[in-house]
Amino acid sequence: MNDLERLLARDAIRDLAHRYAVALDARDLEGLVGLFVEDVQVGRSGRGREALRADFERQLRAIGVSVLYVCNHVVDFDDDDHAHGIVYTRAEIQDGPRFVIQAIQYHDRYERRQGRWYFVRRRHRLVYGAEVGENPMRLPPANWPESYTGRGTLPGSLPTWQAFYRRRRDPEGGG
Repeated sequence: MNDLERLLARDAIRDLAHRYAVALDARDLEGLVGLFVEDVQVGRSGRGREALRADFERQLRAIGVSVLYVCNHVVDFDDDDHAHGIVYTRAEIQDGPRFVIQAIQYHDRYERRQGRWYFVRRRHRLVYGAEVGENPMRLPPANWPESYTGRGTLPGSLPTWQAFYRRRRDPEGGG
């Protein structure tokens, strides 16, 4: 790759991490699994986006609201179609009655297929997790802009969030 192509590739790869955070927080499973190669390895025995979707579904059912902040992102190229990187992420996660913060490093592998970059693998490495003093999801509504503090309307007003939790009540998707 020339310098411009490398710059554009780096930007496309960094965009994967941002899209991952937005899709995960919105519970947009289609968008989330679409960031990975079609034949992604899931655990020791699973393979493919459907297996990945089921794994994300299982993981995300165990938590409430999440907010991922993508921070430092270093990308190194192995060749024109393969790269690896480290992404720092700060997460705020509702865990039942608790709210926790986490500092995370994702160790990623990327591959370009048919001109588009995808995750091949994403390894979550926890730096730390700590409970926050007050669970913000238990606050009264903020009624923005009347009040600067309180619970907002997201993510509950997002269509993907609503669909994800509708499936929880009715796994067949009937509501």
